Amino acid sequence: MSIIDNRKAFHDYFIEEKHEAGMVLEGWEVKAIRAGRANIKESYVVIRDGEIFLFGMHITPLTSASTHVHADPTRTRKLLLHAHEIDKLIGKVERAGYALVPLDLHYSKGRIKATIGLAKGKKQYDKREDEKKRDWEREKQRMMRVKV
Repeated sequence: MSIIDNRKAFHDYFIEEKHEAGMVLEGWEVKAIRAGRANIKESYVVIRDGEIFLFGMHITPLTSASTHVHADPTRTRKLLLHAHEIDKLIGKVERAGYALVPLDLHYSKGRIKATIGLAKGKKQYDKREDEKKRDWEREKQRMMRVKV
């Protein structure tokens, strides 16, 4: 079950592979995500020292959060993957034109997971082509409804 989707990632990138990663979260962050107060639209994934981190994900703290916890809404969050998966991703990201992009947050067995995608950037003409295809599919559906 998806919590948050990053539709902008599918608009800006060709997604070649998807990987599911766990996240290191604090208690107030889990509560806020369950309340739907997270945003991954402007976030990105970085590999540092053989570990993967999520930058720019914004989680708005709940007003009922504890007073002794000082919430940082945009702190860097570590993603959890197996070492062989990280090694594979490092090899592919170092090739020209590839990036790691967060695609969505979802629940898996009661835990919050992030789906990250190995992506290659789209050019402007690729985006226009995708838009034309979407419009044509929509138009075909309209014509089918009118005929029936």
